[in-house]
Amino acid sequence: MTDAGDLLREIDSLIAQVTADAGALTDGWQRFDIRPDFAPSADNLAAYLALRHHDLRALQRALMSMGLSSLGRLESRVRATLSAVRAALAAVAGEGGPLHADEATFFAGETRLRARAAHLFGPRSSRCPTALLITCPSEAASDPSFMRALADRRVDAIRINCAHDDADAWKAMIDHARSAEAATGHRMRVFMDLAGPKIRTGGVRIRDGGKRIFTDQRIAIVAPGDLSAPKASECGAAVECSYADVLGMAKAGDRVFIDDGKIGAIVEETGGGALTARVIRADAAGAKLKPEKGLNFPDSDLTIPALTEKDRRDLAFVATHADAVEYSFVQSTADVAALQAALAEARPDEWTDLALVLKIETARAVRNLPGIVVAAGARQPVAVMIARGDLAIEIGFARLAEMQEEILWIGEAAQVPVIWATQVMEHFVKKGMPNRAELTDAAMSVRAECVMLNKGPFLLDALDELQGLLARMSEHTQKKTPQLRRLASW
Repeated sequence: MTDAGDLLREIDSLIAQVTADAGALTDGWQRFDIRPDFAPSADNLAAYLALRHHDLRALQRALMSMGLSSLGRLESRVRATLSAVRAALAAVAGEGGPLHADEATFFAGETRLRARAAHLFGPRSSRCPTALLITCPSEAASDPSFMRALADRRVDAIRINCAHDDADAWKAMIDHARSAEAATGHRMRVFMDLAGPKIRTGGVRIRDGGKRIFTDQRIAIVAPGDLSAPKASECGAAVECSYADVLGMAKAGDRVFIDDGKIGAIVEETGGGALTARVIRADAAGAKLKPEKGLNFPDSDLTIPALTEKDRRDLAFVATHADAVEYSFVQSTADVAALQAALAEARPDEWTDLALVLKIETARAVRNLPGIVVAAGARQPVAVMIARGDLAIEIGFARLAEMQEEILWIGEAAQVPVIWATQVMEHFVKKGMPNRAELTDAAMSVRAECVMLNKGPFLLDALDELQGLLARMSEHTQKKTPQLRRLASW
């Protein structure tokens, strides 16, 4: 049987290490000039990261045997939980010590998170305790009934994708949303998604007029207009890359994925403003190589500014019409600083009132997530979106299943809302019938503060089903209870 005194000494040692390591992290974050109401959250995030660099499984099991373990639910209250466990252990061991905090102090981080979610999405209700964010189709600009249907269902926010349509269409969508609000008395927030840098295929050339490429075939990836370049002529297929700068950032051995991973290749040669790669994954019958499809370079350090010239132009509208700005391709604290400076220029008096949604969609963004969250939250309301489409391609589908959990934990530790996004109930939205796997996925999303649905012909039916599912699931779970193995991501 584990001795309570030994466990007490282990907890004391752990608290001392967490205090020292967290202090080093927060010292590094002081450059962000953290506003007072976010400082406790940054401190809690630092303590969580310091704690989770330890493998806590054995300690948790020993505490469980004494009926003392709550380490698996400490994301929003790290120091308070460690103190409470220490106080209980001291009592069991017959040693004196400080008492644990009162209930309000103990749950202060949880209270902050709820308040921030309510500020961003609106107050919660028992009908759907998880907020709902709905992507607007282009037709929403001309069909006011779409917004009315969302308001009738008490949808919390609409998402306007600035990669599509234009300012006139966006304004029409917002006007329809405001009219629906007036008719129903239900407010819907406006989230506007900056397009960001789009790395996509352009023109395509396949030798002998073919339409498909096959495993083990060589393919050239070239700058726009270079389909006739020597490297392109040497390969069985060639495709343009819309963002030519990335061709100088990849190196031999790096992976390249095309069209949501339908085609996978390994870079063999670089130089001359082009890449040659060998296809390692394609359908047995061949994969179609098409223009306007996504290109992902998960192994390459793509130092591309997240804020494009188009984004800067769009901010003139976004900064004055949106409640929240969704930031695509954000990967570093420098990216956050660039957007905040642009917002300050576009809306000088009130830019810190705008919420910033960090779309985590690359491996580099995952690595830099804690600093990105603190840099954003230091100046304005912030949320994290798990952009699972590109992220799955970047880190692998198997790793995504694990990483989406870790991002949820980091969001809770920072006491900021998390949005569960991409392909939620997609089969239902597009085909009118859910499949079993996506219902399980949707049920898991109850641990986030918000769930996003994309557009499709059966969106409203899927929305009705999702609201009932989330209401039921919220009665069974709140966040999670992990086994607390060591994290290696941060």
